[in-house]
Amino acid sequence: MQMISIKYILECMGDEKNYLGDLWQTCLNNKKRFKKNKLKEILKKMEVLGHIKKHGYKDEAYYVKYYHYSLEEHIGFVNNNMFTYESKINSAIKNLENKKIFLDISKDLSSHKFSKYTKSDYESLLTSMTSMFELASSILWTKENSEDKELKKELSKCFKQINEFMEEINRRLLEGRKTQERIVLQREFTGKIPKVGHLKI
Repeated sequence: MQMISIKYILECMGDEKNYLGDLWQTCLNNKKRFKKNKLKEILKKMEVLGHIKKHGYKDEAYYVKYYHYSLEEHIGFVNNNMFTYESKINSAIKNLENKKIFLDISKDLSSHKFSKYTKSDYESLLTSMTSMFELASSILWTKENSEDKELKKELSKCFKQINEFMEEINRRLLEGRKTQERIVLQREFTGKIPKVGHLKI
C-alpha cells in the first residue's frame, strides 16, 4: 500500500469546482499521473474524512474543499465515523475471537494460508482498522493545522478514544494465540497505520 498526503491533495485543488479530469492532470504521484480509479478512491476517502465534498453525478460531478461550519458539526462528523468503524470492527472481532485465523504459517513468517471460516471476517477487520487508522491520522493532522483551541481540545478527546479502543481490539485479537500468529497479525496491523496526515491506498 502507498501513503498519500492529505495536504498534497488539497493543494492540488482550487477554491471552487474541481472536476476529476482536471485533478487527474494536476495531482501527480511521483511525477506521474494517478490511475483514475486510484484517484477516485483517494477522493472518496478524502470526502469520508470531511476534507472535501462531492457535488453532482457522473461526468458532471465536481469536488470542493469542504470545511465544517461549526465545532459541533465537525466533532459530530468525526464521532459518526468513529461509531461506524467501531461497529464494523466489533462485528468482525466477535467472529474471530478464539478462532484460528491462519491454517498454516511458513517458518520465516513470510506467507500464510487462511482458514476459509475466518478469511472474510479478517479482511473486513483489516479494512475497518485501516479506515479507523486513517481517521486518527486525519484528526492529528487537523489538530496540528487548526488554530481553534476548542476544536483541538475535542479532537484530542476523539483521538484518545480511538487509541483506547484500538488497544483493546489488539488485546482481544492476540490473546491466547501462538507466537507465530501474533507476529503475523501485529505486522499486518502495523502495515495499515499511515503517517500523520496521510491515507493508505
